[in-house]
Amino acid sequence: MNGKKLLALSLAGVMSLGLLAGCGGGGNATTPAPGDTTAPGDTSAPSAGFNMSVCIASEPQTIDPALNSAVDGAIMTQHVFEGLMKWSDSGEAVEGAQGANLAELVPGQAETYDKVVNDDGTVTYTFHLRDGIKWSDGQPVTAGDFVYAWQRLATPATAADYCYMIDMVKGYDLVNTGTPTGQFETKVNADTGEEEQVEIMDHADPTTLGVSAPDDKTFVVELTYDCPYFLEVCAFPATLPVREDIVSANPDGWTHDVSTYIGNGVYKMTDWQHNARIVMEKNTEYYGYSADKGPDTLTFMLMDDANAMLSAFNSGELDFTEDVPVDEIPTLLNDGKLNIVPYIGTYYVCYNVTAAPFDDWRVRKAFTLAIDSQYIVDNVTQTGQVPATGFVPSGVGDVTGDPDFRAVGGDYWTAPATSEQYEKNCEEARQLLADAGYPNGEGFPTVTYLYNTSDNHKAIGEALQSQWQTALGVTVKLENQDWSVFLETRKQGQYQIARNGWIADYNDPISFLDMWLTGGGNNDAQYSSADYDAAIAEAKASSDAQVRMDAMHRAEDIIIGQDWALGPIYFYTQKYMLNSDINGMYYTPLGYFFFDNCTKG
Repeated sequence: MNGKKLLALSLAGVMSLGLLAGCGGGGNATTPAPGDTTAPGDTSAPSAGFNMSVCIASEPQTIDPALNSAVDGAIMTQHVFEGLMKWSDSGEAVEGAQGANLAELVPGQAETYDKVVNDDGTVTYTFHLRDGIKWSDGQPVTAGDFVYAWQRLATPATAADYCYMIDMVKGYDLVNTGTPTGQFETKVNADTGEEEQVEIMDHADPTTLGVSAPDDKTFVVELTYDCPYFLEVCAFPATLPVREDIVSANPDGWTHDVSTYIGNGVYKMTDWQHNARIVMEKNTEYYGYSADKGPDTLTFMLMDDANAMLSAFNSGELDFTEDVPVDEIPTLLNDGKLNIVPYIGTYYVCYNVTAAPFDDWRVRKAFTLAIDSQYIVDNVTQTGQVPATGFVPSGVGDVTGDPDFRAVGGDYWTAPATSEQYEKNCEEARQLLADAGYPNGEGFPTVTYLYNTSDNHKAIGEALQSQWQTALGVTVKLENQDWSVFLETRKQGQYQIARNGWIADYNDPISFLDMWLTGGGNNDAQYSSADYDAAIAEAKASSDAQVRMDAMHRAEDIIIGQDWALGPIYFYTQKYMLNSDINGMYYTPLGYFFFDNCTKG
């Protein structure tokens, strides 16, 4: 854990990353999307030049920058699109990791920027775009493209889970949240199926958002306060530019057609065989294009079977994979083939707090305390993860960075480092369950634990099932779904307990905490607390580091220490295997792998 903490703290304030970790999906080719040029079922890799074949996940739920909320989609979109800021190869090797350098935040489509702190505490950023930047179809990239993309992200009709990523921009609350009108309409509650009266909100025109383009080369953003992680936001996938003419012409299908999936990044998509592969080739219109730099083609194989991934890697069909069979981990580590790198995130279970029996905080706390996280990291995951004792992981800065947020916040329970401690936790858990009306588990309904298809997630689910049944006397069933289906099921709250994972979007505690605001797009627990919302609002309204951190610690006290809305299991590490002939990959400890600098031989 020390190596992860030290590396992460050294990068505080300059890193960003996407969200949900995990793999899922199918493994067979189906009918190609419109615009595909390869016959159905043909999964062979392109033969010309240097092709790099990687597997980071199965079929992505979406590769629309504004709508994506998963790490796999974020990695793909960042190879096709580029923001005002971007991640670049620092040239500094990740210690102990084969073929991987550390990423650093640098200007992207914006060559320079100016920052002005106004007398009233508001802030104005002015970004000056590079000369000659183009979309992959040759059209110029303009500041207006960024204005459109940011307005689209904030607009409620877009239904972007990450709309709140730009809530520091002036006018966001009026555009996204709206103001009450005092009028009501009848809607059907998706959870209960019953009709209810919902107040109509008056949303402002998206053009009132504090972004503007005085000319084609200048993009101006007005902030309500001096947000310490704003430049990381400018590299985040949700803020990447998209073309209004393309998106408006086919809002639901533009990402599925290679002729309309037009980006401004290093690569462009040339083929999508659903549940099989996505192929990209170099974008010759990119301002930094070089025939001698990076793979000529980059193939993302879409797989969820860890055994098949390992077999493909061993046969040379894959140059990179993130997932391996659980029972192969000790051997691969011993042989030096499996790399372990820092990863700032938390693996946890998510309770649906709106539905019985998990609408009772005592039941949620009982299930959390009955998790033997030490057993899981020692015998299941086996790659250096650390048992969690809170939600915000180690490695995320506090006021001064050292000690970090987790050290300052302390532990909400004692990790079961010994069998004696685990039994103490279970004794408390059984008492809580009895207090909730289920002594020794009697009368407790059968519940289902939902996870996305993956060898690793299945093994963790089986361990949890056994621990809960043994410690609490309850019956837990397991159910798995393909990745894209799983994400939607969990988002809609159509579950009882579900696997979840969150990776920092930037190195700030708010990245782990603002997602649980009432009605938030990533609030899969359906959690709502006025006190929690108030604490987050205070943290987001201040530029004072101490005020911000105190408010965020108070928020974590509420959601974990008081309401037990989540069940943290462990703090992540990241594993991967890379072809020994390949160098030049770079990585952020917040989850993104980049392959555009890779060389072979």
